[in-house]
Amino acid sequence: MASLRRVPRSSHFIACYTGADGKRYQRSTGVKVDGKVDSRRQAQKIANEFEDVARRKRTAQQVQRVFREIYEEVTSARLPDATFRDFGDRWLASKKAEVSDATHVFYDIAYRKFIKHLGPKADGAMFEVTKEEIHRWRDNLAKKLAPTTVNHNLKFVRMLFAAAKREGIVADNPAEDVPVLKRSVKTTRRPFTLAELRAILEAADMEWRSMILFGLYSGQRLGDIARLSWDQVDLEASEIRLQTSKTGRHQKIPIPPPLLKHITGLQKKAGEPYLHPRAEDIVATQGKTGSLSVQFHKLMAKAGIVEAKKHRKNAVTAVEDEKPKDRKGEAKVSFHSLRHTTTSLLKNAGVSAAIAEEFVGHDSAEMNRVYTHIELNAMKKAADLLPDVTAGL
Repeated sequence: MASLRRVPRSSHFIACYTGADGKRYQRSTGVKVDGKVDSRRQAQKIANEFEDVARRKRTAQQVQRVFREIYEEVTSARLPDATFRDFGDRWLASKKAEVSDATHVFYDIAYRKFIKHLGPKADGAMFEVTKEEIHRWRDNLAKKLAPTTVNHNLKFVRMLFAAAKREGIVADNPAEDVPVLKRSVKTTRRPFTLAELRAILEAADMEWRSMILFGLYSGQRLGDIARLSWDQVDLEASEIRLQTSKTGRHQKIPIPPPLLKHITGLQKKAGEPYLHPRAEDIVATQGKTGSLSVQFHKLMAKAGIVEAKKHRKNAVTAVEDEKPKDRKGEAKVSFHSLRHTTTSLLKNAGVSAAIAEEFVGHDSAEMNRVYTHIELNAMKKAADLLPDVTAGL
């Protein structure tokens, strides 16, 4: 039978009870020792409940109900929802006003992936989700996603459990002890040849053709090109101004003549703030550029630059999975190769490495730019040296 005892440095009754394994356990009842008969009765009731739960091996729902009643009786407050789905839904809704739209979309996708993995356990007590369960989920993701993407998903689950721990819903964060995956060896990328660029442009529709030209003549990443708005293009100054999404770097890029010709020929639709609305909608909805990368790979296949590949559908997001992998040891071409192409074309034209890297916003030039002031005129001269890949198309 459960009993009560007092510990010198504690002001609460301590419950002593026998567990299902026959061992004796001690746990605070949360009831203060104040000399009142009612307090002792309340503490004894809680101690009896502890023993009852331990010895009968109640289901998670029963355990949750017992402890909810104990919590409410002691604190006169309602215990926060403790099922994984209840807490996850509430936490995700609270992040809406705290993070960017793209980040919230990623959270939502990662959350739904984990909910699907848990199955019925998602509606059970949150403390029932184990380290082993999260480990299996990580390994299942690794079968179809790149290590970096898997690690981002794992970090999301860590954040979720950390928030639950701060609210006292779980005592420990089971995701903390699940290690991230080792990143695979970085794949080398090569620049496109001018002949390859012309072939891709011929295979592309109007929006993709525009994105390719912006990628080549500005040297920016796919996500930033997809989200480029008309407000960021200053035709009078012949400049593109943006803040890169990956590094937060502020870029002021002179518009080369071939790109300026392309922009002036575009028809801006009334009420449409983005230059590439279909691509922007994909990034805004999915929170990533994976689907656009797959589309670009199909363009390259259509142009005869790479082999066409089959892509599996992601059952959770209803979009195609990550970028297709090239054969091991083979130089890779992707939209990101346009950055390498821009850099190569500038250097081949005699432009210094410092100016070429500043033009595309290369990460390795970040420290160099602290010591070297590159004037915009030098950047404009460099832009004028880029060839017109649209000639003859």
